[in-house]
Amino acid sequence: MELRKDPITRSWVMTGDDPGDAGSRPDAPCPFCSDSSLHVIAKTPNTPGASWSARSVVHPRPLYHIEGEPGRRGDGLYDRMQSVGAHEVLIENPNHDRHLWKASDEDIAHFLRLAAERILDLKRDPRIKYVSLFKDYGPNAGQEFSHPTSQLTATLFVPRRVLYELRAGREYFVGKERCVFCDIIQQEERQAQRVIEVRGDYLALGPYAPRVPYETWILPRNHDSSFERTGLNKPGLRTNLAALLRRTLQRVRTVTEDFHLVLHTSPSSLHPSKNLGYWKTIDDDYHWHIEILPVVPSKAKSYNFKEVYYSPVSSETAVRQLREAKIEG
Repeated sequence: MELRKDPITRSWVMTGDDPGDAGSRPDAPCPFCSDSSLHVIAKTPNTPGASWSARSVVHPRPLYHIEGEPGRRGDGLYDRMQSVGAHEVLIENPNHDRHLWKASDEDIAHFLRLAAERILDLKRDPRIKYVSLFKDYGPNAGQEFSHPTSQLTATLFVPRRVLYELRAGREYFVGKERCVFCDIIQQEERQAQRVIEVRGDYLALGPYAPRVPYETWILPRNHDSSFERTGLNKPGLRTNLAALLRRTLQRVRTVTEDFHLVLHTSPSSLHPSKNLGYWKTIDDDYHWHIEILPVVPSKAKSYNFKEVYYSPVSSETAVRQLREAKIEG
């Protein structure tokens, strides 16, 4: 497998002939319920009845490898390089069936802290430009493991969607000297049409222009560009975030069990790019957030129009339904 860059959209694409998972069996024991054959990178303090609360391990079939050189090279007008980086599995809980919407707020807080630690650690590598944290749940979302897990990838490039946000945030800041995300939060709280729930210094809302039905964002109400800064330095706020994440996922699951979750945080500013200017005002113009994109099979048409997104459920209707959903405390 290697990375190739689309010269028009400037997206990096992982491509090659994947050998598949011929060695895996549906009835095989869960690899994350034991310590055998796991390359453990980090873990959080013990939880009652277990030797850890959350831990990070090397992905058993990593797409990105920390060893080696990228070997970036031209092929006429094209660019290509080896898939150098990192690919980890963040095991959210030692219990096989205690997913984020079932876990305690303390358990989720341990997981969030581990995620923050791993992001910060990987950003120290001068080669790494961006660290992505994501979770795919359900057969329609491409779930890979049955155990409660998220995944983390560290790449030598910034993903295109994040680059769009960085450019838009910087342009907005240049014109108004304000963060566009902060302005969105203030307007949404003032209008109170698309806010699902406020929990301490965090809120969940339905974006004004959703890409998919019931798309939901979780953001800090106070400006911060870096998730890892919040995750490591503000434990009280992290507890509020844990509760809001749990409750929001419970709401989403009243509509569909399948979803994609992705964390958008700032790119690495420890080793700024000499060619791009997005890092110069990053602490002022960017705002970390979590995006949850439910997969609703009955409205699958919404996932087929990528040039212009199509969502047959408005944000206002979706938010009303999610607000009224009966969830646990």
